[in-house]
Amino acid sequence: VYRPTDAQPRLIHHDDQILVVDKPEGLLSVPGRGEDRADCLIARLRGAFPTVLLVHRLDLDTSGVMVFALTPHAQRHLGRQFEARQVRKSYVARLWGRLEPRTGTVDQPLMVDWPNRPRQMIHPEGRPAQTGWRVIRASDAETRVRLNPLTGRSHQLRVHMAHLGHPILGDPLYASGAAADFPRLMLHAETLRLRHPETNVTMTFSAEVPF
Repeated sequence: VYRPTDAQPRLIHHDDQILVVDKPEGLLSVPGRGEDRADCLIARLRGAFPTVLLVHRLDLDTSGVMVFALTPHAQRHLGRQFEARQVRKSYVARLWGRLEPRTGTVDQPLMVDWPNRPRQMIHPEGRPAQTGWRVIRASDAETRVRLNPLTGRSHQLRVHMAHLGHPILGDPLYASGAAADFPRLMLHAETLRLRHPETNVTMTFSAEVPF
C-alpha cells in the first residue's frame, strides 16, 4: 500500500531552465499505476512550476537531489547528458556489516526479475551496470559508503550492494532480517553534477544526508 509522506520537497535551486530539489523518501518521483499512486514529486512541484518536465527518477524509498527541466530545450539537453553518462551522481548509504576493501567497483549486468517485479536481478543477459564505492567509515555492524553509479539502472545500487553481501539497511526488497528492520531505506542522493542547459557551465548541487 502506497502511503506518500507528508514531507515536502526542499527547493535547492531554480532558474528559467532547471529546477533542483531534495526529494523526501517515501514519495514516488512520477505517478504510479492507479489513482491511489497519483501523489508524487512531479505533481507536487507542478503547482509552483507548471512547466516542470521529468529528466530522471529516484526510487520511492530513496531521498536526495533530483533535477527537473522547466523547458523542452532543458529536458533534451539534460537527457542527452544522462544518456552519455556525463552527469556525475554521488550517493551515501548505510550498509549491513563491514564492507572491505575500502574502495572498489561492482560490474554486474541487471535485468528485471519478471515474476518478482519490481525486483531487479543480476543476469548475464542483463544491461551493463557499474557502481563504484568508497568506504566513509565502518564497524563490524555497519558501513557508511559513498556510491558512484556509472550507469543508471533501476535499483542498481541496491542490487549491487546486496550482491556484495552488504545490503542497504532498511531495504524492503533486497535486505532481510535485522538488515531490513530500519525506519527507511538508508540511501540518499547527496550530489549531482551537470552542465547547465543554457550556459553549459558545470554546476554541482547537494542535499544534506538525513541519516
